[in-house]
Amino acid sequence: MKYTQKREKHTLTVTFKVNAEEWAEFDRRAYEQSKGKYNVPGFRKGHVPKNVLENRYGKGLFFEDALYMCAQEYYGNFLDKNKEVVPVVRPSIDEKSIKLDDKGLTFAIVVTLQPEFTLGQYKGLTIEKTVPQTVKEEDVNAEIERVRERNARFIEISDRPVQEGDQVNLDYCGKVDGVAFKGGTAEKYTLTIGSHSFIPGFEEQLVGMTIGETRDINVTFPEEYHAEELKGKQAVFTVTVNSITVKELPEIDDEFAKDVSEFGTLQEYKQDISRIIAERYAQEAEREDENKLIETIVNGTQIDIPEVMIEEQIDRYIDDFRYQLQNSGMNLENYFKYSGMTMEQLRKEYRERAEKAVHTRLVFETIVKEENITATDEQIDEKIREYTQRIGTTYEEFTQQLNPTDRYYFENQAITESLIELLKKENTIA
Repeated sequence: MKYTQKREKHTLTVTFKVNAEEWAEFDRRAYEQSKGKYNVPGFRKGHVPKNVLENRYGKGLFFEDALYMCAQEYYGNFLDKNKEVVPVVRPSIDEKSIKLDDKGLTFAIVVTLQPEFTLGQYKGLTIEKTVPQTVKEEDVNAEIERVRERNARFIEISDRPVQEGDQVNLDYCGKVDGVAFKGGTAEKYTLTIGSHSFIPGFEEQLVGMTIGETRDINVTFPEEYHAEELKGKQAVFTVTVNSITVKELPEIDDEFAKDVSEFGTLQEYKQDISRIIAERYAQEAEREDENKLIETIVNGTQIDIPEVMIEEQIDRYIDDFRYQLQNSGMNLENYFKYSGMTMEQLRKEYRERAEKAVHTRLVFETIVKEENITATDEQIDEKIREYTQRIGTTYEEFTQQLNPTDRYYFENQAITESLIELLKKENTIA
């Protein structure tokens, strides 16, 4: 294997020279791997001679497959012999460098390298401690209101018309210019009057309707409505009220405390809520201190980050966002349509976050290597158990389908946790 190297800033270009004999072997292997894909009259599938296939489909039929095999093998051998080369993203073949003649093949692989930088100070720093928020009476009352809402009862009403705040069960059919439109029809739909979850003017016109009554409601879609074909259009909804219910909240007293907690009095229950909120505020302050410490360390290390690393991180964020949209029944194309945003704008929004993420990762990886931080099997298992508790499955069930890549994720979590503990130990937060 013959090759030459040329380094420019963050990239290393490795040019390989493959002699004619070696290239012929890769070409033959590509043929053997792909010949079963082709059907040629007069030959059994998978037994068509190489020259027949090339005459039929073109001389370079197996070139790309052969090049991929060659590049994969030569690049792997190159990395084995050059341990100091640390690629950060998948390498690429320089298309312009490819040259095939009677002497063999020449091609170049472009490798993006880990940027070289000097690690800044990460020990002996002093960070100002964050003072936790003080628990206020309104904090406790707000939590009690949330618990009241969760324990509310809905009582069916039959002796009066719809009022503000009622929960109404409806059938409706919306039409524009006398034609029903997509998404404008529903049966047994539950709507809270005053929630403003429908088009402006819709809920207000339901007030005063009685059970079983049918009424035409006239509304105008907003100009900024997400569906292009409905923007600014006048519509008529034919609505029938099926039932009316009202929310009944429990009284806030000792009986309420007994029903929703282990305490016998409201005062004891409030004291426990105050304790829980105080613990949460303390944890939030601790996380803020960790973030300030990490930010100080990361900002103390200047790194000229390769553009391709930032773009790759943005790709990850967009893939995550696409997955979130799918879980909510939407795709990226519709999101762009309804939001008016473009892919270019979305990538721009993620850019600063991606730069910080890559910067932090490079600093963390360097400290981990410097301090020789590793994760034991026990630490990794602990992270797996924490995860299984959150998702409601057992450790045994989850680990049966755990692959090496998944385990590496939990290993990385354990290493990061150990790193944070080391940084907190070696620096002062006061």
